[in-house]
Amino acid sequence: MPTTVADIQDYSPRELTELAERIKQWGRELGFAQVGITDTDLEAHERYLERWLAAGRHGEMGFMAKHGSKRTRPHELIPGTLRVISVRMDYLPPEVETTKLLAKPDKAYVSRYALGRDYHKLIRKRLAALVKHIEDEVGAFGYRAFVDSAPVMERALAQKAGLGWFGKNSMLLNPQAGSLFFLGELYTDLPLPVDAPFENEHCGNCSQCRTACPTGAIVDDKVVDSRRCISYLTIELHGSIPEQYREAMGNRVYGCDDCQLVCPFTRFTRASHERDFAPRHDLDRASLVRLFAWSEEEFLAKTEGSAIRRIGYIRWLRNLAVGLGNAPWSETLEAALRARLSYPSELVREHVRWALARQYEKRQRLIARS
Repeated sequence: MPTTVADIQDYSPRELTELAERIKQWGRELGFAQVGITDTDLEAHERYLERWLAAGRHGEMGFMAKHGSKRTRPHELIPGTLRVISVRMDYLPPEVETTKLLAKPDKAYVSRYALGRDYHKLIRKRLAALVKHIEDEVGAFGYRAFVDSAPVMERALAQKAGLGWFGKNSMLLNPQAGSLFFLGELYTDLPLPVDAPFENEHCGNCSQCRTACPTGAIVDDKVVDSRRCISYLTIELHGSIPEQYREAMGNRVYGCDDCQLVCPFTRFTRASHERDFAPRHDLDRASLVRLFAWSEEEFLAKTEGSAIRRIGYIRWLRNLAVGLGNAPWSETLEAALRARLSYPSELVREHVRWALARQYEKRQRLIARS
């Protein structure tokens, strides 16, 4: 068998097919639920992205337009790229309350993917291990690993690699896992055979995701207006959350899973036993008041190695203030808000004032009924 990248061109079609199958087997052994291989042609997805950006539906996410065609042309981002190895890793931890928590307005809802440690490092480490297997087989080769860390059309590539189809909520859906999974990619110069894209869409007449979206962010099939999406509002938006969406946020303080949780295919999701995905600091059941009481030092300590850290303490308090405003009135809750009225950040103070006004109305209604 050839042992250097220079010799890879000497592989027969059969040998390349066998190599591709070994890569998929190594991936499964490393904990990936699925591995697929595709080429770099994303022309159809490029046109979609251009229309989405032109409509301003990316909001403040300027990075979506920053790199031009490098996002949709992998060979421009990493010259020499011939193939993309796309991997899927399921993340739902076992015994985690999902929709039940949304019915407990005094509790904080954190998107299921962010309950444990940051997935970026885990998947990148597994991709590095996959690279080592390939190098042991063929010698040095050109590659670059990505985990939501560069201008990469990861869902489009995964669809072309056969990992799933685009649902009406624009998420990638897999018949065995719904959409509760992470994606990662290896851009490579290996001339591997490609997998058939996932062409069949199984959503049919179902539109539960569109109906369930609290803010109506799914404005058309496969089209999400980020500016209305709770995940965008709680994570990507840096300023004040528009008042017209605050009540709809409910107790969702970091991200939103509603469109995924109602999807019929989610019931096929298998629990992940990856330790890093297990909830930390009781984030799957913590009260809004308790999290709102964290000092900045506590926030930094308890979100170390977590995806939550990226929004910073100020936006964390902002989001929690909205959740507290939506919660049922209690003396403890109102006192927690009043304790933040003089917080140095005007962004926090503005949301606290809004929440207190909401709580005052609820208290008055309770008094009127008594």
